[in-house]
Amino acid sequence: MNAILRLGVMLLLALVLPVIVRGQSARMDSIRPEQVNLALRKMADGLLRQAGDEESRIAAVEQTAPMVWRVRLDQPFAYEVLPGLLQQALDRHGITAPYEVAVRRCADDVIDLGYHQLDWLQDSLVPCSGRAFSEECHFIEVTFLAIGPEQADPTGSFPWWLWLLLGGGLATGLIFLWPGKSPREDLAHDHLTLGGSSLDLASQTLTSPTGPQHLTYREAKLLAFFARHPDQVLQRDEILQKVWADEGVLVGRSLDMFVSRLRKKLAGDPTVSIVAVHGVGYRLETGQTSITT
Repeated sequence: MNAILRLGVMLLLALVLPVIVRGQSARMDSIRPEQVNLALRKMADGLLRQAGDEESRIAAVEQTAPMVWRVRLDQPFAYEVLPGLLQQALDRHGITAPYEVAVRRCADDVIDLGYHQLDWLQDSLVPCSGRAFSEECHFIEVTFLAIGPEQADPTGSFPWWLWLLLGGGLATGLIFLWPGKSPREDLAHDHLTLGGSSLDLASQTLTSPTGPQHLTYREAKLLAFFARHPDQVLQRDEILQKVWADEGVLVGRSLDMFVSRLRKKLAGDPTVSIVAVHGVGYRLETGQTSITT
């Protein structure tokens, strides 16, 4: 039975891999200049309104290269809200291709800030978020990441048997190296109560006295680990190994960043606090933590 299963997975991957790459090509087909124009204008409008400006005129969107568009903002804007507004605008207009964003100074075209789409989609956080930057004129430049023609139809460059071997090798690796449980399995069933708040791991939702808030996957894993060890001093290395070792995320600054974000989301619950223990790690302070499955 195992041999049949392995053969089935190998054949499936051999068929699916070319389709996945063709799907990337289809995503590039979603880029239509008029839709990009409308999306960037909507994003710019949202940035100005968020800054309290409902009167300034939005400059014309420029296409500076085959896959590059930009819009000029002479007024200051909040960089933190840019990623969400841009993604919403692109979704509304059916633009699904991956992209990068650069915020360039109008005066010398130097990049002040920037990020990749995955920075926002994976953790709802982009590099340099929260840092101050000049309030002079800026271009918000969006570059869509195209794939080459040799990638658009791989079956034209490689014989079918090579794709079969590739799929078979990948399938074999998955079968023999796949971990005992999915990385997200820990978030599938538990519901935790901590102080006056509760954490639904299935939906990654934290409900506090101020209302529900959605957590990213890593935020939910970290808060669940704290909640399962209430009023205990947890060493930094232990947290990094137990929470993120399976993802290869072992950067101490990342831990501090996620703790800071959790503190903000727990700020409305006076019965819960994440306290730093100098030179050691962190402690979740609450005497009312329980777990049900």
